[in-house]
Amino acid sequence: MVISYLGSLVQKLLRMKPKVVFVLGGPGAGKGTQCTNIVKKYGYTHISAGDLLRAERNKEGTQYGELIDIHIKEGKIVPVEITINLLKRAMDDTMAKDAAKNKFLIDGFPRNTDNLEGWNKLMDNDADVKFVLFFDCNNEICVERCLERGKGSGRTDDNVLSLQKRIQTYLLSTKPIIDLYAKEGKVRRVDGAKSVDEVFVEVQKIFDAENGIENV
Repeated sequence: MVISYLGSLVQKLLRMKPKVVFVLGGPGAGKGTQCTNIVKKYGYTHISAGDLLRAERNKEGTQYGELIDIHIKEGKIVPVEITINLLKRAMDDTMAKDAAKNKFLIDGFPRNTDNLEGWNKLMDNDADVKFVLFFDCNNEICVERCLERGKGSGRTDDNVLSLQKRIQTYLLSTKPIIDLYAKEGKVRRVDGAKSVDEVFVEVQKIFDAENGIENV
């Protein structure tokens, strides 16, 4: 009886879909900082699309390294197949180690219509998007934060020229995706211009409410 129960429990865990929260906002809106806080309090796994791409770029002999490098320096969006492949691999690796760890914050994705269409085509049956956490912050504050971060981060895209391109890309390509999800009632907006602690207070309200709904 016990063996049968354990076997069915294992099978259930293996069939669990990843539960995904897309985390979006302009460069410097505070996505990474707040994701760290969410991970600590709510047990999510944080996956940064940008970090995955930068890590892949820096690996020796990687298939996509040079292509990714060019896109990042130009502030352009990397081809969707590459990004989704890296995201799926990161989620699969996490759940392979612990099948119960199926809650993910995907930070900085989807960034354009091509990203969204690619996700719907390749991942729609393999992951459950719960909502979009949108950090809304004005461009001036975002630029100031990124330039300050760039002093110690070593990131090649934390400079004025790249930031201008990234913000333009965000406004033209990513913001319409947020608006699309808003029409579906899936966007949870946070004022990202506030202090880190103030922003996290608002974030906690959102996740507590979502958890309450899920637990009903």
